[in-house]
Amino acid sequence: MFDSPHSVSAAHVVVALPGTGSDADFARRAFEPACTARRLDVVAVEPDPRAVVASYRVALDAAAAAGPIVVAGISLGAAVAIEWAAEHPDLTVGVVAALPGWTGPDTTACPAALSALATAAQLRTDGLDAVVERMRASSPQWLADALTQSWRSQWPNLPAALEEAADYKWPGTERLGTIEVPVAVVTAVDDPVHPFAIAEEWAALIPRSTIHRITLAELGADPAILGHTGFAALS
Repeated sequence: MFDSPHSVSAAHVVVALPGTGSDADFARRAFEPACTARRLDVVAVEPDPRAVVASYRVALDAAAAAGPIVVAGISLGAAVAIEWAAEHPDLTVGVVAALPGWTGPDTTACPAALSALATAAQLRTDGLDAVVERMRASSPQWLADALTQSWRSQWPNLPAALEEAADYKWPGTERLGTIEVPVAVVTAVDDPVHPFAIAEEWAALIPRSTIHRITLAELGADPAILGHTGFAALS
């Protein structure tokens, strides 16, 4: 582990932030096993679909009130983690940024934003059951099961949550260059929604960062690979 104020062992808790449309259950399965192995408590945040980013920030502020934290985020959660860490370097031990989706505020070509907007529009037009059925028909089993659970739990506010995520301004090159704490960037090299090139860009821009590659098949077989890979890089 890092022998510094930013050592993972200096954290009193890990705060895990889900991705767009996801939930605390998936974030817990992604990060809790690695935390347990390191005797770290984990708080997996349940997003408020009426104010997703605000609910993440409230949870981060509450956890950090008791001492320094590690922030572990997936997709949108990774973006919020980076922004919060940049604003609170004295309260952040390290960041695991899994599956970053974009760089910068212009998200007109961001696959994750476009997907969220399209899904929100379908939900408003066709309703939850029809959209879940189509999603399940076109998704791997692990993803279909995870999204069915989280989408149903966030209904009827799910379209608004997806639209909020699509409108989120991702951290830009200047912001990424100001991160003072260690960051493990974990990327699925075959994920079209979270392009590998974006993860490479983040790792190149963040001063104290490393990049670690997995595949979607590995993620589907065991979501805990995100935590095990990310925390190994911070250790």
